[in-house]
Amino acid sequence: MKYRDKETFDKANHFGTGDFNEAYAQYFSGDSFLNNLGATEDGSLVFHNVTFEPGCRNDWHIHHASKGGGQILICTAGEGWYQAEGEEAVPLKEGSLIIIPANVKHWHGAKKDSWFSHIALGVPGQDLSNEWCEPVSDEEYGRLAD
Repeated sequence: MKYRDKETFDKANHFGTGDFNEAYAQYFSGDSFLNNLGATEDGSLVFHNVTFEPGCRNDWHIHHASKGGGQILICTAGEGWYQAEGEEAVPLKEGSLIIIPANVKHWHGAKKDSWFSHIALGVPGQDLSNEWCEPVSDEEYGRLAD
């Protein structure tokens, strides 16, 4: 379901918007918010609810690993997009699950006309690192049909 207004979105966003995502703001086009939901005792799994304002998306990026690794997105409120390099963008809505293998260049974010949240978690693995790449251009993003 699309949420154009923040007040209505907040009622559906059960995991909470959290605080402005200042630490990663340089890797986003638009404003995003981060709510730390918790972690396993050993810290191998950390859960965050990431909220994107309408039109916000993160830059292309890669979750590197020599074994295991990758990222899982569980979409919880609103509508958004996921795209792996060389593939068509996939529309996301509440209940969508995206399993991103390690070493795949991709991006994700909100549709132009909807707030969007997903729970993000990194998959445990070996030799893990994140590489931030170029922004998703306004032209690329603008071609996506809402």
